[in-house]
Amino acid sequence: MTPEEHVEAAKALFEADENRKQIGLLSLKYPKINMADSYAIQSLLIKNKVLAGRSVIGWKIGLTSKAMQNALNIDIPDSGVLLSDMVFENGSTIPADRFIQPRIEAEIAFVMKSDLSGKASRSDVLSATEYVCPSIEILDTRIFRSDPKTGQTRIVLDTISDNASNAGVVLGNEKHDPKDIDLRWVGAIVSKDDEVEETGLGAGVLNDPVMGISWLSERLAKYDEKIRKGDVVLSGSFIRPIECPTGTNILADFSDFGSVNLNFG
Repeated sequence: MTPEEHVEAAKALFEADENRKQIGLLSLKYPKINMADSYAIQSLLIKNKVLAGRSVIGWKIGLTSKAMQNALNIDIPDSGVLLSDMVFENGSTIPADRFIQPRIEAEIAFVMKSDLSGKASRSDVLSATEYVCPSIEILDTRIFRSDPKTGQTRIVLDTISDNASNAGVVLGNEKHDPKDIDLRWVGAIVSKDDEVEETGLGAGVLNDPVMGISWLSERLAKYDEKIRKGDVVLSGSFIRPIECPTGTNILADFSDFGSVNLNFG
């Protein structure tokens, strides 16, 4: 793709989010798109959002489970950016017109007390973390999941361009020192409208959610970026995405680790 096409795609995604109206698959419009193109589009999209008044508050890591990687035929996670207008209070109700096709995932969130840059060991990540807490990530798609005319489905390059489908985050109230807990064994029972929909353990995230943060730190360094003090980092989901149409009530019960609930108006 050309730089001009990057700008064009980022503008289309920005307007799709603002207008709550999906656009066509970028992978169909730009058949030569590659992963570098996708992250370039994402970066321009975030710049447009910052110019519109948002601020960067952290990062999300996606596609951390083997099941999701196999489904999309990739072998690495992806990442997106958390913005100030994405934060919702625990227990809040999302306005019905806020998202296009919302889904949720249960994750362990890291809140950082110091910068983290480049290759980071497990010990480095733990030392840079102020606390961990339960969280729900809200996903949305500003790109059609499948093309209405051809039936072609979106691919990971579409998702990355679309800020890794990131749309919102809800943090639980409980805060924990990650040095005191084996996060591999932190799990959640996620219920939709009082029925159990998904369950999972932290080990589903690259065998250890801490290593997701390490992966992100190393990836960002390639783009002269880093995880910063105060950032919220969503380490990756250990459940499949749950569809949340209007009227859906979600409860993610992490047992002693805490809980997060959310309603879609």
